[in-house]
Amino acid sequence: MTNSRLINSNDNNRLFRRLALLTVVVVYLLILIGGIVRSTGSGMGCPDWPKCFGSWVPPTEVSQLPPNYQEIYGAKLKGEIEFNAFKTWTEYLNRLFGAFTGLMIFATLLASVSYIKKDRPVFTVSLLTFLLVGFQGWLGSKVVSTELAPWLVTLHMLLAIVIVFFLLYVVARTYVGNIQIEKIENKTLLNRWLFMTIGLSLIQVLIGTQVREAMDVVIEKLGNERRAEWIGNLGLSFYVHRSFSILIMILHIGLVYWLKKNTIAKGVLSQLTMALLIMVGVEIVSGVILAYLSVPALIQPIHLTLATLALGLQFVIGLLINAKVVFTQKSVVKSSPINV
Repeated sequence: MTNSRLINSNDNNRLFRRLALLTVVVVYLLILIGGIVRSTGSGMGCPDWPKCFGSWVPPTEVSQLPPNYQEIYGAKLKGEIEFNAFKTWTEYLNRLFGAFTGLMIFATLLASVSYIKKDRPVFTVSLLTFLLVGFQGWLGSKVVSTELAPWLVTLHMLLAIVIVFFLLYVVARTYVGNIQIEKIENKTLLNRWLFMTIGLSLIQVLIGTQVREAMDVVIEKLGNERRAEWIGNLGLSFYVHRSFSILIMILHIGLVYWLKKNTIAKGVLSQLTMALLIMVGVEIVSGVILAYLSVPALIQPIHLTLATLALGLQFVIGLLINAKVVFTQKSVVKSSPINV
């Protein structure tokens, strides 16, 4: 009977880890889709919320709209003279995927109920994540009702990052007894370097949102016909963002160096840190493409998603470096063969 219970418990743990990890992937896909919405100018593709042009299923042709639709929604169509089916359905699919993401997070919450007795923080953080998603949905409605107010768009993005961090905490907590973490000799130095890297990376993301807001103004002023002139008219925020990327790259190279210097054997931390360095390199390359190839629409959401992926990896690395402190209530940390 005891062996049967142990097998069932292990199966439940494995199922929860996989579900939580899949939910993280879904949230990142939602961030990518949100970037596509922004880069294609589809943020007001549905001028009302929660319906779209007054319907739960948006129109595909202008003939499906009332003759005076421009009077009804004109102020919120951001200069669109005629109904644009592509922008409407891009925004609508974003909303649908957002609803699906909410269901995935709710499923993660339900699966975490089994942890209430054996590891309560898993359930508590899963519950907080679900509540935050509800608030994020409400905030999304405010983004639409304020016609993409810049500060609300930025807040919406920051909250998405917080939701990712909460999910990553749950994933790391449930995986920590099943992975080998290197023994770190100079943890204080590595922590300081990592926290500085996370802080400055977050500042870089915030500067990037300012660049994006400046881009919206430039696009409205110059139009798509003068796309090649967009970058030259962005102003100071763009040049700060571009120059700051050099510092970000140096910090990540330093992170790899200090981790290698202060660990004896390679393990999951070395793998994650090297993956992070490669990701930041690709992120910088995508920024160069945006700057010198007239801001390709496809690269913009990739650039944003890579930035949030890098922040997520930094957060996980920080959790694993400090697993013995962060997961103090988790008995598996004491009994597992992991060196932390």
